[in-house]
Amino acid sequence: MIAAATVLPLAASTGTAVAETRSAGTAATCAYTPAVPADNFKGIPVFDAKKAAKPYSATLKTSQGAITFQALTDKAPCTTFSFRFLAEHDYFDRSHCHRLTTQRIFVLQCGDPTGTGSGGPGYSFPDENLEGATYPAGTVAMANAGPNTNGSQFFFVWKDTKLSPAYTPFGRITAGLDVLQKIAAAGEDDQNNPGDGYPNLFVKIRDVRIAKD
Repeated sequence: MIAAATVLPLAASTGTAVAETRSAGTAATCAYTPAVPADNFKGIPVFDAKKAAKPYSATLKTSQGAITFQALTDKAPCTTFSFRFLAEHDYFDRSHCHRLTTQRIFVLQCGDPTGTGSGGPGYSFPDENLEGATYPAGTVAMANAGPNTNGSQFFFVWKDTKLSPAYTPFGRITAGLDVLQKIAAAGEDDQNNPGDGYPNLFVKIRDVRIAKD
């Protein structure tokens, strides 16, 4: 695994089979591959191109305030479909954000119900929207353990960050960037690797609401 300074790690998943779906009238194909671990397992999504194309916003109600982002359903349909599937099945509820980085890269990482940084939803899927990808403040993107290992973990960019285009951007924050900046200002607790640790302000995701646009 690449050093933490340059990667936002999600525990590697081991595929056992490929569940690939193609909906009529679209060229989009999303392959959701069964994988371990399967923490708080909610099943494996069955891609619906008609539903995937519909714009939506997501509001994460956290213990530090609400964060809302607009999903990039047109650029990352498989990713945004997966996020909505997990949110609508309460996968993220009562989980907490386990990683804050404050040097070199500036992100808050969430989406692991175990809170360890190694949890996953029981499936993985390929990268999207990487060509020319950048990570300015307000970006929402997938964490991973290498190419095409997306699962449930994602990160919010709270300050402009330079990363290689290896992490699928799938949302833009429309409200709550100040919440992220408040969390970042409180720092993180890792004395051995300053700038990369558990956020000093506990960030519990109480629930995630999906709103159709």
